[in-house]
Amino acid sequence: MRRRTPTALRPLLLAVLLSLTFASATATASAHTTASATPTASDTATATATASAPATATPTAQVSQAPRTTHNDRKAPASFVELRDIDPTIIEDIRYATPHNFTGVPVTGYTQPLCLLTRSTAKALHRAQRQLLRRGYSLKVYDCFRPQRAVDHFVRWAEDLSDQRMKAEFYPRVDKTRLFADGYIAEKSGHSRGSTLDLSFVRLPARPTRPYVPGEALTSCYSPKAERFPDMAVDTGTGFDCFDTLAHTEDPRITGSQRAHRELLTTTLEREGFTNLPEEWWHFTHQPEQYPDTYFDFPVSRHSLTSRH
Repeated sequence: MRRRTPTALRPLLLAVLLSLTFASATATASAHTTASATPTASDTATATATASAPATATPTAQVSQAPRTTHNDRKAPASFVELRDIDPTIIEDIRYATPHNFTGVPVTGYTQPLCLLTRSTAKALHRAQRQLLRRGYSLKVYDCFRPQRAVDHFVRWAEDLSDQRMKAEFYPRVDKTRLFADGYIAEKSGHSRGSTLDLSFVRLPARPTRPYVPGEALTSCYSPKAERFPDMAVDTGTGFDCFDTLAHTEDPRITGSQRAHRELLTTTLEREGFTNLPEEWWHFTHQPEQYPDTYFDFPVSRHSLTSRH
């Protein structure tokens, strides 16, 4: 039998029930609000990752950025090394530290005749060297990292039309007024990014290259090899830094052993991730570049390095 509530107590009981219902609803709403406002550990991690992530999902390598130049650097990033620390067997003939180049004087920024490169580029070059050593050859580098101040030196030289002391060797068939228009001189160089270098190779055992004597008689860079300056590299049809269409890697006038030497250099380096500049058989860039948008300006010097290996 169900017991009935006395009539006198009904109003009081109803008030108590209403009070309890309101308190329960308030607590539920408060808990919901607190749970929404107070992030869990998972929420915090997600929010942190979202805040740290790029604004878009586009990979950094695909984002177009304006070229950046780091001027007046005193030190290279830790990722730069001296090639000799990675492979001391590669022959170095750093021309811009000497007067034997198209300007006729040592170039600004080359305080020592060294090959500086990013570590990944130097290691790739070491692997290419091992391939050539097995065939009785050695790589020979002419230029590696080139500071922006050296590129600026080239620009000033090109604008001085009165200075043509090295024309007979390096640009005998090109008027100096055409050097910018024809692309031989530019205000920026991939060499300043640390993954580009100029090189050839020599047959072993290699004989040393004799010193260049300023003022000596010059021979054009496309003359027969026996007549050109004796840098001991294999015959590739032209000398290094020859401002002439014969220096184009695939120029059809280059045949026989000259073409075979160009092809061997190109295929060997391509296996290790290098790409050739079609206008210069000696010019290669290791891909992907570590600094594709930065043009460094620290001097070519052992003291510029922050890392030894």
